[in-house]
Amino acid sequence: MAETHGVAVLAFDGMAPFELGVVVEVFGLSRPELGELPWYELRVCAEEPGRDLRAVGGFTLCAEYGLDALAAADTVIVPGVAETAGEVPPALVDALLRAHARGARLVSICSGAFALAATGLLDGRRATTHWRYARALAERHPAVEVDPDVLYVDNGDVLTSAGSAAGIDLCLYLVRADHGAAVANAVARRFVVSPHREGGQAQFIEAAVGDIDPGDDGVARSMDWALRHLHTPLSVPALAGAARMSERSYARHFTRRNGVSPMRWVVAQRVAASLPLLESGEGTVDEVAAAVGFDSTATYRHHFTRRMRTTPTAYRKTFTRAPAPP
Repeated sequence: MAETHGVAVLAFDGMAPFELGVVVEVFGLSRPELGELPWYELRVCAEEPGRDLRAVGGFTLCAEYGLDALAAADTVIVPGVAETAGEVPPALVDALLRAHARGARLVSICSGAFALAATGLLDGRRATTHWRYARALAERHPAVEVDPDVLYVDNGDVLTSAGSAAGIDLCLYLVRADHGAAVANAVARRFVVSPHREGGQAQFIEAAVGDIDPGDDGVARSMDWALRHLHTPLSVPALAGAARMSERSYARHFTRRNGVSPMRWVVAQRVAASLPLLESGEGTVDEVAAAVGFDSTATYRHHFTRRMRTTPTAYRKTFTRAPAPP
């Protein structure tokens, strides 16, 4: 982005503060480590600016800006709604529609999907929300294709995400789309979170923390080893060897811990590792595929397209940019 990109986030009475804090952390915090890169201009907006708004936890906050500022932003983020069973304020719906008509992208976190659905912009389109609210969203807005099993959904102009942690994922995804993988990774490092989780990843895994076997320490060790050896041939036997576990036990513990099979995880990491290489503009697609461990360019293209919903060549054309600050 050559110019400052305006981001507006909605605050409302009775809100949980975490999702608002995520947006402020990603888009409102100064980034001196990125040098002269133009960052976002964040505005916290409310239906009644200047009014004290109660937050969960027993404190109040006051938004300086109103819905006109929200409608004028380039990206509008709705981190939730006061009541999933209640009516979305007409003034908010109007502001969202005005923003969208101007070309803004609309983003929701958790129950914020109810506000976007109230605009009608999600009709006939796929969307997600926190799994607790998925059925209610589908019942209230039957024209929306609600997918309760993913972290976030990108429809281009309208993006929706699941619960709190998925909100972090989607915010980092937006930074990646705007500034590239290197910058998104820098923001993630400061946030101390994983730089990229696929939107199609499951919202949760059916395993309580107390149910994880002590042998999973070996799983973590094998994952660290695999990330350092993505360019080499990897297999379940090799990963199990790094974990010092039998193949059968390793596959079971890995899937239980991560929600995906070992080799599906490896493929995802290889695709993710290829993104900054594509963005750098250096090397051919064939060379990138080999550098991250795919045995053929055809295999790389298949997995890349399946996960990123575009081809490596198209991704490179869209995201190639000047080298980011270290």
